[in-house]
Amino acid sequence: MKALTWQGKRSVSVEEVPDPVIQEPTDVIIRITSTAICGSDLHLYEVFGPYLSAGDVLGHENMGIVEEVGSAITKLSVGDRVVIPFVIACGECFMCTRGLTSQCETTQNRDQESGASLFGFSELYGSVPGGQAERLRVPLADFNATKVGHELPDDRYLFLSDILPTAWQGVQYANLPEDGVLGVLGLGPVGQFAARIGKYLGHRVIAVDPVPERRAMAERHGIETLDLTDDVLQKLRDLTDGRGPASIVDAVGMEAHGSGGAAFAQAAVGLLPDGIAKKLQNTAGIDRLAAMHLAFDAVQRGGTVSLSGVYGGEADPMPMKSLFDKQITIKMGQCNVQSWRDELLPIVEDPADPLGTMDLVTHRVPLDRAPEMYEIFQKKEDGCIKVVLTP
Repeated sequence: MKALTWQGKRSVSVEEVPDPVIQEPTDVIIRITSTAICGSDLHLYEVFGPYLSAGDVLGHENMGIVEEVGSAITKLSVGDRVVIPFVIACGECFMCTRGLTSQCETTQNRDQESGASLFGFSELYGSVPGGQAERLRVPLADFNATKVGHELPDDRYLFLSDILPTAWQGVQYANLPEDGVLGVLGLGPVGQFAARIGKYLGHRVIAVDPVPERRAMAERHGIETLDLTDDVLQKLRDLTDGRGPASIVDAVGMEAHGSGGAAFAQAAVGLLPDGIAKKLQNTAGIDRLAAMHLAFDAVQRGGTVSLSGVYGGEADPMPMKSLFDKQITIKMGQCNVQSWRDELLPIVEDPADPLGTMDLVTHRVPLDRAPEMYEIFQKKEDGCIKVVLTP
């Protein structure tokens, strides 16, 4: 089959790889109908190279049609249409039964001191082949695959794989008071949905992003937006009675604008041999923290900062004095996708499409064009906000 493979820093290519096969009785094989490029994939493209091997198949936002089922499968049949959470969990362990599927103890990567296995996301999370490919093996499929109908287009369901529950969890973790203003930093796909979810739940939302096309998309959904200018902190305060938003979702993460020193350090580590680079990242890795620090500065006293953007540093400086003084709550973590899907499925199937799932994709291309789209997406060119690949 054809699959998008990692070959090196900023280098991916579509190659012929072996078809996936049933390995466990609880597996299914699906034929991919839609698979998206996620902002987290760009971290693999740019930063996490030491944890990847040439030929690794990427992609963790996947849906398709069941083609083959393992002997222990009871809830799925050949021909079912399914969307696949990026988190691989068992649904039965101590963590899963508490809703923390991203910490599943059955698929946890203890050798890496990491949480549950993820599709297409490096040796840190199990080196499980991803779905930017023609087919995908889905482990523990009775719990992980979400069966959906055949009537609605893929875009109504595809984002249940990651970015929609990630945004939903981000807003839930933000713990907004009933009359609170939600701030959103970053209007990539997760930020777009976080802003729309805040609006859907009845809040005023103010979002910050430097890209005009992203701001324009958010404004179509009733979101107030600000450019990432030098005085954006003051503007956020001016728009909120001088206090700042009650809660802020940071949907940017480790590769924020305005963090030159950390960007240089990330690039330098990426040039080292993998063994040395991994050791440094595990002990002294740093992130580009401009977005996080803006969130801490802008949120009102007693407020909450919810981190949805991915961070991977172990030596990141934190402004503990200010956080303590302002009495800030911070909540974060990998999304527990399976814990939110029952809540979200009726919303994405609502004929009114209240979260605008049909107004997110800017580029839909064949799988063969994936390498080109990785570069365009990373550089934020051609108005690119969300890319869907069709094998």
